[in-house]
Amino acid sequence: MPASPGFWRRHQRRLAPALFLAPAVIMFLVFVIIPVIESLRLSLYDWDGLSTPRFIGLGNYVELFRDDPVFWTALRNNIYWLVAFLVSPALGLALALFLNQSGFGMRFVKSLYFMPFVISQVVVGLMFSWFFNADFGLLNHILEGLGLPPVALLENENTATFVIIAAGLWPQVAYCMILYLTGLTAINPELLEAARMEGVKGFKLLWHIVLPQLKPATSIALIVSVVGALRSFDLVSVMTDGGPYQSSTVLAYYMYEQTFGAFRIGYGAAIASCLFFLMDICIVIYLIRSLPRARGR
Repeated sequence: MPASPGFWRRHQRRLAPALFLAPAVIMFLVFVIIPVIESLRLSLYDWDGLSTPRFIGLGNYVELFRDDPVFWTALRNNIYWLVAFLVSPALGLALALFLNQSGFGMRFVKSLYFMPFVISQVVVGLMFSWFFNADFGLLNHILEGLGLPPVALLENENTATFVIIAAGLWPQVAYCMILYLTGLTAINPELLEAARMEGVKGFKLLWHIVLPQLKPATSIALIVSVVGALRSFDLVSVMTDGGPYQSSTVLAYYMYEQTFGAFRIGYGAAIASCLFFLMDICIVIYLIRSLPRARGR
C-alpha cells in the first residue's frame, strides 16, 4: 500500500505563497503598521517623554486646529509643495524625451541630468543656500553684474518657501526623468512605426502612442512626487530651519520641532497623524481616479 504524501506535498501550493510573503508582511507590520498605530495612540496623550503620559483625548487636535497658527502655516506650505511637485512628472517627461536620442556626447549630458538624483538632499540644500545667500550668494553677484539691486530671498518670509521648493524640484525632476527614460526603453517600436506610416507625428504621436505606454512610469512618478512633497523635511532644516518667523516650516519639520525641541511627544504625534491622513487622502484620490481606467483597458 503506497504511503500517503507528506503534509508539505499536499499543501505546498497553498503554503508557498504565504511563506514567500511572510518576511515582507512581518517587516511591514513591525516598521509601518505598528508605528502608525502607536503614533495615533500617543496623539491622545500629553507627554514630555519622561513623566507619566496623561490622557487628554482629542485635546492635541483641538489645539492644533483652533489655537495654533503655525500649524496652518505649515499645512499651507505643504500644499504649495504638493502643487509644485505635481509639475515634476511633466518636466521629467520633457527631459526624458530630449535625452532619449543618440548623438555625440549624449551620455555625458545624461550624466549631468542624473547628478541631482544621486546627490544628498543636505548637499542640495547647502548648494541652494549658498547660491541665494544675501551676503555672498552667487545670485546677488549676478544681479550686481547686471546693475540690479541685491535680494534676500531666503530671509524674506514671502519668498523663502518657494526658494526651498525650487531646491526640492531639482532632484525630484531628475528622478521622474529616470523613470520616464526607463519607460521609453520599453515602448513597442512597432506601434511607433505603424503610427508614423499612418501619418501620425508630433504631439498626436506623443499623446496617443507614447503616453499610454508610459502609464506605469507616470503612476510611480505621481505617487512618489506626492509622498516627496508631503514628507519634505531635510531641505527646510538645512536652508531656513523653518524661518524666517516659521514662515517656511512644513508639517514634518514642525512635528520634529514640537517632539524633540519642545518635548511635546503627544502634540508631535498629532501633527504626524494629520500629515499621515493628508498623505492617505492624496493617494486614495489618485487610486480612485486611476483604478476605473485600469479596469477599462
